[in-house]
Amino acid sequence: MITKATIEDVSLLNTLINSAYRGESSKKGWTTEANILEGLRTTEKELIETIQNPKNTILKFTENDQIIGCVLLVEKEQQLYLGMLTVSPELQNSGVGKKLLQQAEIHASAMGLPKIVMTVIAVREELIAWYKRNGYVDTGAREPFPASDVHIPISEQPLEFIVLEKSIG
Repeated sequence: MITKATIEDVSLLNTLINSAYRGESSKKGWTTEANILEGLRTTEKELIETIQNPKNTILKFTENDQIIGCVLLVEKEQQLYLGMLTVSPELQNSGVGKKLLQQAEIHASAMGLPKIVMTVIAVREELIAWYKRNGYVDTGAREPFPASDVHIPISEQPLEFIVLEKSIG
């Protein structure tokens, strides 16, 4: 079941997102960033601020009373920004991510937004290929990877984002 996340979900979302992107637990799944980044992917404070912003929606995928996936959707001008697509590492490749992507498209359509955009770290070739198989195209645009005390690069290669987009409808 996919529904809108609330403040009550923050602790569980924080645990899920960090387990899927960073540290040993994330290496069970194929979407890990543990080989290129350390530190946290997000914090409870950041998630609370995100949920409180009316332009943001976090959709959660719940099964047997467990949150097993989520995605952040941000209304930005004439497009929907998609970020932090997360599936529990043990459940990746089970269709949860694809269902969240489809729900994001329904959300964009309902808001009258003609396209979804996202940024993906350029070295994450498997993930980029997966998004392309799901209808996203490389716009050719690149954005610098932000240096912060949360996202700590440990990769030898410099990191940058590629911008992907998909037209809806």
